[in-house]
Amino acid sequence: MNEPTLRNRIGDLTALLARVCVGAVFIAHGMAKTTDFAGTTAGFDAMGVPFPGFSAALAVAIEVGAGAALMIGLLLPFAGVLLAAMMGNAYYFAHVGDPLLGGYELLLVLGVASLALGFSGGRYALDTVLPWNRRRTRETVPVS
Repeated sequence: MNEPTLRNRIGDLTALLARVCVGAVFIAHGMAKTTDFAGTTAGFDAMGVPFPGFSAALAVAIEVGAGAALMIGLLLPFAGVLLAAMMGNAYYFAHVGDPLLGGYELLLVLGVASLALGFSGGRYALDTVLPWNRRRTRETVPVS
């Protein structure tokens, strides 16, 4: 088994740091929706989001649940895709036509970062110790 280089370890550590930070932002936004759930539902309704009550609950579940999964590195590809899809929906329902700056830059950064971290979240992730380990070591075949 090859020992990871210092560069690989630093990359894994920075991926962990990024996952924790991005996940914390999603969790904070999800929890904020719960403090005034009726207001969140009314806001979703005003934006034309279908089934606003259900959509608000789903938004909270995805932001908190997938945000936590991203932080600990559990089901990373699934969590990354869910969070990126949330940001795509937020853009569609609330920010179409807005400028990049002062409009949808946070959605863009969070969506792309969660997608990237979902598929390259580093070795310090719970996924790496579970049976479906995404980072299986390939056996090397000696060349004769």
